[in-house]
Amino acid sequence: MRKLAAVGCLLLVGAAPAPSVDAKLRAIIAPVSQAQLRNTIESLVSFGTRHTLSSQTDPKRGIGAALNWTEGQFKSFGLETIRPCEIMTNQRVPTPTRICDMVAIQRGTDRPNDVVIIQGHIDSRVTDVMNFTSEAPGANDDGSGTAAVVEAARVLSKHKFPGTIVYAALSGEEQGLMGGKVLANYAKAQGWNVVAVLNNDIIGNSCSSDGVCDSTHARVLSEGPRSQGQAELAAQTHSLGGENDAPSRNISRYLDSLADRLKIGLDVRQIWRTDRFGRGGDHIPFLEMGYPAARISVAIENYDWQHQDLRTENGKRYGDIIDHVDLAYLAKMTKLNVAALASIASAPPPPEPKVEGAVSTDTHISFPRVSSAWRYMVRWRRTDSNQWEVAREVDIMSVPLGNGCFPPPIREATPQGLVPETDLICDVTLPHIRVDDWVFGVSSVSKDGFESPVASAVPGGAFHPYIAPPKK
Repeated sequence: MRKLAAVGCLLLVGAAPAPSVDAKLRAIIAPVSQAQLRNTIESLVSFGTRHTLSSQTDPKRGIGAALNWTEGQFKSFGLETIRPCEIMTNQRVPTPTRICDMVAIQRGTDRPNDVVIIQGHIDSRVTDVMNFTSEAPGANDDGSGTAAVVEAARVLSKHKFPGTIVYAALSGEEQGLMGGKVLANYAKAQGWNVVAVLNNDIIGNSCSSDGVCDSTHARVLSEGPRSQGQAELAAQTHSLGGENDAPSRNISRYLDSLADRLKIGLDVRQIWRTDRFGRGGDHIPFLEMGYPAARISVAIENYDWQHQDLRTENGKRYGDIIDHVDLAYLAKMTKLNVAALASIASAPPPPEPKVEGAVSTDTHISFPRVSSAWRYMVRWRRTDSNQWEVAREVDIMSVPLGNGCFPPPIREATPQGLVPETDLICDVTLPHIRVDDWVFGVSSVSKDGFESPVASAVPGGAFHPYIAPPKK
């Protein structure tokens, strides 16, 4: 338990106030460079094809050369690198093939097991998904997402954060979300507490094939009810709600709020689907294993420029070339990612709140204390609202009105010492707030003001894989 001590205050006349959280984030994202993003995409395109079934040993062409180049970039930033691999096969990989990701790890200084992941898939394709010999530049799908990963590593590696940041270039997405599965399996094997996965897939074009352009919005796609554990949670969700409050949905709310606050010229459009209609991405294997994950993508896709052979027909150019990438737009998308990574890695992980208040005029919220949190934000919104509307701060030392964090009532100080911090229970009463009419959630806040995503007080709302309680 944190010891209390009398502290004197010295007023420094004329001293500048400490920068705000948003000011710190703006300073962190400022070095994001269009030139660096272009250089990365050009380098990726230079490997001819990055198809998953292309050569893994050719030093200049194919998926292996691209992964090796990316590893060199990560190492040049002073980051630890790993290459998790699995032998996989399916209809799009007809013979057992080694599927490898290139991953860099920036270990946290205080909470190395709390992890936020940014990822993009490095593999590319043309019209025939099995064609691994033709030129497949993949500048936007997903050279843009991979470039954002590399640029985030370049920028953030110059800073230190309490939590760990993982940068991942994934293989095998076009052949069945294989690279996402490899990394999700690796995260589970390492026992990581994955707070959030930001999957960047197609984030660099701003004009579509029908002539509509939009360089001011990003789409963030997220699941509503959590997929992992859904069968066990269905009855509880039907009774208590949570259809719109999976951890992934709260990541999308977090990104929406962050974009508004930082004013980078990008507004988040929350798309309340796991992915685009009838399609999928590398965040899905994480969702299937219970890790919070969302997909970041362009406001408007151009279907003439993705999954296409390079050609010109009736004066129209087809294919995913770098000339179709809007670098200014990609820079804004990258800044959003960098800000989110820095903010989540600086904040304590979200708590696990529970709510009570049936047949009552008051609402009660309780949660075990997060050991690295200095305070909490209790938030609530009307059930038909898409964003948190009302907030109340709860300090860990607060005691008025019975609100604060306390040892469980059945526990007392022992001869060996006080109850550990992690056994503290936070209990908040909201007088005259009827539980029926609102959705509630809680976020953790660090000593210097960085706030985690909100964890909703609903079935399956916790930011960790769902574990069914033992049957009685």
